[in-house]
This record gives sequence, C-alpha cells and structure tokens, in this order.
Amino acid sequence: MAPNSRLFLAVFVTFSLFFSPAFSAHDYANALKKSILFFEGQRSGKLPPDQRLRWRRDSALHDGSTAGVDLTGGYYDAGDNVKFGFPMAFTTTMLAWSVIDMKRNLGSEYGNALKAVKWGTDYLLKATAKPNTVYVQVGDAFSDHNCWERPEDMDTLRSVYKIDRDHPGSDVAGETAAALAAASIVFRARDPGYSHLLLDRAVKVFEFADRHRGAYSSSLHSAVCPFYCDNNGYQDELLWAAAWLHKASRRREYREYIIRNEVVLRAGDTINEFGWDNKHAGINVLISKEVLMGKSNELKSFQINADSFICSILPGISHPQVQYSPGGLIFKAGGSNMQHVTSLSFLLLVYSNYLSHANHAVPCGQKSAAPALLKRLAKHQVDYILGDNPMRMSYMVGYGARYPQRIHHRGSSLPSVRAHPARIGCKAGSRYFLSPNPNPNLLVGAVVGGPNSSDAFPDSRPFFQESEPTTYINAPLVGLLAYFSAHHN
Repeated sequence: MAPNSRLFLAVFVTFSLFFSPAFSAHDYANALKKSILFFEGQRSGKLPPDQRLRWRRDSALHDGSTAGVDLTGGYYDAGDNVKFGFPMAFTTTMLAWSVIDMKRNLGSEYGNALKAVKWGTDYLLKATAKPNTVYVQVGDAFSDHNCWERPEDMDTLRSVYKIDRDHPGSDVAGETAAALAAASIVFRARDPGYSHLLLDRAVKVFEFADRHRGAYSSSLHSAVCPFYCDNNGYQDELLWAAAWLHKASRRREYREYIIRNEVVLRAGDTINEFGWDNKHAGINVLISKEVLMGKSNELKSFQINADSFICSILPGISHPQVQYSPGGLIFKAGGSNMQHVTSLSFLLLVYSNYLSHANHAVPCGQKSAAPALLKRLAKHQVDYILGDNPMRMSYMVGYGARYPQRIHHRGSSLPSVRAHPARIGCKAGSRYFLSPNPNPNLLVGAVVGGPNSSDAFPDSRPFFQESEPTTYINAPLVGLLAYFSAHHN
C-alpha cells in the first residue's frame, strides 16, 4: 500500500468496523439499469412506444399553449407535477457528463442513457427556441403542491414562466447552455446534425445569459421561490457554461472568458459545494482536466481549487461543512441529502480518473491522497445507497431485498390509470398520501432523499426531505454506477 493511502486508512477502517456482518457484493450493472429506468417514470408529455414503465401514461399535453408555444415533454423534477427548468437543465448536464466520461462503462445501457439525455435536450430546445428568451417553468408550484394527484389527471394551473432581456436569469440560462453544450458532445459521433443544433443553441443561450445578467429568482421570485430559488448567485453558472462550451467547441474565446472572469465570477468560492444551485466544485474539477493533461497551465488555479475540494471532503481532515453520518454517509444540512452524496461522489470519481491519467496525487497539507483513495470513498457512498448502511436497506427503489415503500411521489403513490381509470381529484388523493400502505406503483430506480444525520430513515410520504426522489439525485449516480459496474473489483 502506498504511504499516501495509509494516511487515511484509519478513517475507512472506522467506517468498515461499523458494518458487521460484512455485506455481500452489489450488482452495479443491475443498479445502473434501474437508475436510468427511473427517468422514464419522470417523463412529461406524450410517451413513446418503447416506454418501459407502463404504469405511467401521457400527461401535460398542452403545456405552453397559454403562451402560444409548445412546451410539452421534459421531466418532472421530483414527486410533484411541475417542470422546473433549472434542476432539469442540471439533471441533463449531469446525465451528459456521465455519458461522456463513462461511455465505455455503460455497456448495454448506453442506448437508454442517450434516450435519457435526449428527453431532456429535446425539451430544452423547445424552451430556448425564441431568441433572447428561455422558458424556465411550467406549472404553478403553489397550486400543484396543494394537490396530490397523478400527472395524468393534473388540472392545476400550468402557468408558463420565462426569462428575457427585461427579466434576466443568467443562472438558469447558463445551466441550460451548459446542458446543451455537454449534450452536443454526447451526440457528436452518433447524430452530428443534432449535435450541431445543440451546440449552436448553447452558444446563443450563453450569449443571452452573459449579456443580460441577473438572477432568475429576482425576476421570477414569486414563482420559483422557495422551491428552486437561486441562493448562490448566477456567476457560477456563467463560468460553468463557458467551461462546457469550451469543452464542446474548443474555441479559444471561451477559455479566455474563463481566465478573464475567474476572479470576477468567484471561481474559488465554496469549493466543496456542487448541485443544481452551486457549480463551484464542478467547475474546478471539469476545468482541471486540461491542466492535468498538460494542455493549459493558464488554468492552473482551477486545479488548485479542485485539489482543495478533495482535501475539504476527505474524512479526517474535512472542512466543517462536510460531515459524515455514523455509518459513513456524506451529510449536508438541508433537504434531500442524497443529492449531495451523488454529486460530490461523482466529482470524486471523475477527478480520481483525471489524476490517475496524470499520475498525480492530491496534496493536503502534510498528507496526500492517491486517486485510489478518492475512488474508494466514492464507492463507499454508492455502496451505502445500495444497502451497506445501518438500516440494512437500499435507498434505490426496486434494488435489493429491502427498499423504501412509501416514497413521496404522486404518480407512484396513487393507483395507476390502468388500475383506476376514473379521475382522482386534487383533494381525493389525500387519503393515498396519508395511507400507511406501500405505494402501488414501483418507481424503479428512484433514489430518495435518504436518511438523516444519524442514519435513520422513516419511510413515510409526509417526510418528503427523506422520502422524495429527484432527477438530480439520479443523474450523477448513473456515471458512478456505470464505472463500478465495469470496475467492481
């Protein structure tokens, strides 16, 4: 064992001692298949003939009509029936990144992964079809959250919200540009025409985001807050979008933009945060690949930031903001903790791969961390999700012998249209929400918000922070599971 691995071994020994008896090996390929299948359960619009989750039916077929545009399709973000553009775009970016970095590991699921990406980008293309405008939400979140009804029955307000030159939203526009640019790489060889369309649109959306700066939660505060209010500011999304545009186009103008705006847009802020609202750790890891490959020393500061991110998250020398549960799960305060687990673990994995190719280790003061250590921590998080935890349960629906039965999800918890053809009204669904019975429809592959800081999990619909699945939990998990399905030893 290398000396730099020994330095952190004690922490992992502590984790492993907690789990007794030893857990059996996981079927990562099976979990990968299910993690992608989940996205079919989140689809909005007209479902295709090859739809595999058959208890879902067409829904929201008139979205956008009140604004004279076609906004059908896309994903419901979680257990409700609203289409929020900000987390949907981030979900699409992370799905694309998973495919880009783990393409060789996806195996037979490669085609399904592409479909998951395209379901997102097809919608984002519709949402950005009008110049200097991005449609960022369909559905009134307040009326939607006042009901418990199937998406197929939905009769709440399908209000349409947009950003434009007079009502800017550089955060959501920047993330949308990043998603389109990242996806253009995914489809470059398989569908060059579609790839070109995605990249061209990404360029235009980024120009709009950069020229008309502002936070969408200022322009659309009453609609998007407190649901997906941008608390972190729009600056990180501009850098994030520029980084993906540079990766997709190789145009020097985007590299120059990054260098010129690094300080102005605060690239070094909150280095251990990454999710739909905060892109800082992701920016640093993504850009650092070029530095580690010896392609651009001008961007060295991003690699330094990425190293600092690693040092801040490793057990034993963690930054106070990065805590671990007694069972070894990354834990951050707030709802839906698994979003932090999967996103940060994805960064640990991809950065470890970049480090391995560059034969580089991360210096952390007097210590250093080898790439293998980063992979081991990422794998520990994945294994925790799949059942190696104090509750002895998988947090992925349909995986393992024991998993959440009462997830906070309307479509899953209400009888399907096939089982109950008659409409179930807004308040009529309440009895299903409050029922102690398991959900009748299995949302296979859904990963819920997860246990609390003490590793306890209630498995109850009203506890939405723990029991609600989201697309942005699953998107980075796709990449993680793809890798470990091919490198499980």
